[in-house]
Amino acid sequence: MLKKIQIIVNVAASTNFGERYDDALGINTFGALNVLNFGKKCDEVKLFLHISTAYVGGEETGIILEKGENLKRRNDINIFEEKRLAEELLSQLQNQCIPDKAITSSMKEFGLERAKMNGWPNTYVFTKAMGEMLLGKFKGDLPLVIIRPTIIASTYKQPFPGWIEGVRTMDVVLVNYGKGKLTCFPGNLNSALDVIPVDMVVNAMVVAMEVHYAQHQYSCETIYHVGTSSKNPLKLSDLRNLVHYYFTKNPWIDTNGQKVEVGKLIVVSTINRFFLYMKIKYVLPLKLR
Repeated sequence: MLKKIQIIVNVAASTNFGERYDDALGINTFGALNVLNFGKKCDEVKLFLHISTAYVGGEETGIILEKGENLKRRNDINIFEEKRLAEELLSQLQNQCIPDKAITSSMKEFGLERAKMNGWPNTYVFTKAMGEMLLGKFKGDLPLVIIRPTIIASTYKQPFPGWIEGVRTMDVVLVNYGKGKLTCFPGNLNSALDVIPVDMVVNAMVVAMEVHYAQHQYSCETIYHVGTSSKNPLKLSDLRNLVHYYFTKNPWIDTNGQKVEVGKLIVVSTINRFFLYMKIKYVLPLKLR
């Protein structure tokens, strides 16, 4: 059976930005390496396609090119040492017989700490970056194609407009706004939100497989960024207007069968103003009770 496999596609990912460090390493980093090792055992494999994220560049500013150099420059990270540190901390916590909830909280905090120390904003993008590093180091002669999508949203056309599986990333914000639970958000109304429909990501994957399968005799590493902000940017102001229009026309129905009325999302330009708004709106009324 292994002899007949010609293309390996790795789409597995833990997309929770605040994931436990051990879990994120197991899926995003070493999970990618495990799939690569499986692919190298397939006699007829011609291509390895890996789905990463556009944010593996971490806190770097400016244009991030479709090349691996931005990660190679930071390739002094000892990824196996990161795995050892996570396992060591987990073992220490388990030996202390503390509750599972406390262990999970500690492992999440440790992942965020390691990510920020190494120049990434969260555990998810840090572990995805390390996954890319391992693939580049151990791919051998196997042609490697990496797809780096931006924020993946619901479908544009296929199988029908608006389809999405699960509630992730920006979907959480939209759902809570529709439920009337989110009234204020920090941000810049002129900022571009780099959102890409999931069916466009799949189309990019199919095209990449078609192109590079035909060139399998070349041992190469190719990276494609899949986003919209440079060609068709969606500003935060546009999103605010769109979601307000949608939930006004299609209101959320709460558990009591009542329609939830929403106002326009209040967007504040600085985090200090956001905290001030939260204090005035929620903290002070509680103290006055």
